[in-house]
Amino acid sequence: MAKKVLMKGNEAIAEAAISVGCIHFFGYPITPQTEVAEYLAKRLPKVGGLCLQAESEVAAINMTLGAAAAGTRVMTSSSSPGISLKSEGISYIAGSDLPCLIVNVQRGGPGLGGIQPSQADYYQATRGVGHGDLRLIVLAPSSVQEMASLTAQALDLADIYRMPAMLLADGALGQMMEPVDFSAFPKRDVPEKTWATVGHNNARPHNIVNSLYIDPQVLEDSVKARYQRYAEVEKNEVQYEEFMTDDADIVLVAFGITARICKSAVTAARAAGIKAGLLRPITLWPFPKDAISAAADHAKALMSVEMSMGQMVDDVRLAVNGKKPVYFYGRTGGMIPSVEEVTKEICSLANAL
Repeated sequence: MAKKVLMKGNEAIAEAAISVGCIHFFGYPITPQTEVAEYLAKRLPKVGGLCLQAESEVAAINMTLGAAAAGTRVMTSSSSPGISLKSEGISYIAGSDLPCLIVNVQRGGPGLGGIQPSQADYYQATRGVGHGDLRLIVLAPSSVQEMASLTAQALDLADIYRMPAMLLADGALGQMMEPVDFSAFPKRDVPEKTWATVGHNNARPHNIVNSLYIDPQVLEDSVKARYQRYAEVEKNEVQYEEFMTDDADIVLVAFGITARICKSAVTAARAAGIKAGLLRPITLWPFPKDAISAAADHAKALMSVEMSMGQMVDDVRLAVNGKKPVYFYGRTGGMIPSVEEVTKEICSLANAL
């Protein structure tokens, strides 16, 4: 493949997954992520893989569980209501300590909502993606290049920490086209999957994949052990980007496609003499709370900008811990905020401070 290829975001996810050894995909069509499955249906058979359109989202996530238990690199993808249908299976995967990639190319909601871009699944991804005590590593791309590179990274992180990872994108990123370089993905050392259920030939004890514990003490011990791994993720895997935050009086916090809009708004505000900056979380879990807290030490105010009615803003407020005021600006229902809107909000806040 040429060094840089002009690709749609959904296609970049699919090609990136193949490039790092993901050979199984189970999914079900739903706008605006269907191109992920369409691309993999063409490409995976050519590289010895399997792409299967399941009869439902519920079936797809349980097929993903089975392939993950066998030690293969596997992914599934959907859009917002489809992820809701997968939530029970995601919890089973987390409870079984299995690695996989779950892609959510978000659309507007609640309910069937609409097919336009949204970021209103933040709560679901970072708090309520399944029942019980569990976490997912959640990565939020803001470009087609990151749709690819964070896909590759998510598959590595899932294997390293033996837990599911989610790529939380949106319909705008899924449908836009930009150049992608597939030659520069960072490599991580991934442990051998000695736990996989691949047969033992009487040479070792049976490997058992299970999320059912009848004894509550055993279940508590297993959950606590899992949270020790989660603590390692929080210690080692936080990612974020800062743009003009060093001297910023107003720090915007935004992720995904909204962060791109905010970067342009920060530049426009600077041209108008307002010291604005942007902190972009790349990992939504683990959340860059220390970086946001540090920004609050010198900023006069922070503003969370989202394509929702306000979800990440709660995490921003927790990170700031009352040191400075935290404001919110959002559009929802599939509406994308414009650079002019966000710039106007920055100017209004600057005048009020």
